Amino acid sequence: MDETGSLEIKPLERSESLGHFVRGLWEENAIFRQMLGMCPVLAVTGQLQPALTMGAATTFVLLCSAFVVALMRNLLVGHLRILMFTLTIATFVTIADLLLQAYLPEMSEKLGPYVPLIIVNCLIIGRAEACSSRKGIVTSLADALGMGIGFTFGLCVLAAIRELLADGALFGFAVLPAGFENWNVMKLPAGAFITLGILLGLTNHFFKKK
Repeated sequence: MDETGSLEIKPLERSESLGHFVRGLWEENAIFRQMLGMCPVLAVTGQLQPALTMGAATTFVLLCSAFVVALMRNLLVGHLRILMFTLTIATFVTIADLLLQAYLPEMSEKLGPYVPLIIVNCLIIGRAEACSSRKGIVTSLADALGMGIGFTFGLCVLAAIRELLADGALFGFAVLPAGFENWNVMKLPAGAFITLGILLGLTNHFFKKK
């Protein structure tokens, strides 16, 4: 706080926050670099709309849990911290699930159990342990936002490729010519594994070359 009572972000904290945000987008991308949260990656990327919704829900939980964990970081007791992380995350996952049921019931039904499973997503509890429990609120929020956007980006890339090849469409709107032969395998789990494997290979090649 400065003399006027407003929240002042120091240059060092601003630089650190920006670094955490940027790394979450690509260099430490949860899907393509760390391979975290693979259950929704493989399960909900058959179409863009559910993938985007899952990404938004995960980002919401990341931001809210990062804020709360950063607030109570000085109160965490070693052997109880994981329990506190889990309870905090479960609270916001429940809120996200109830909001989806209330305002997007069809999408909630389509996503099924994968929204409640955000509670055990290693990405969220991992960021709570690695960043939010050690850094200030601004840095924790920047880290959560970068990780959330990076995770959503990864989901949407997989979903766009699969939906385009499976249905010739994006967000349900036809994109490819009517004569395009649909790749039905892309609607199946095998399509998710094939697409993810190719993207992981390309990502590793890019970083190795870099």
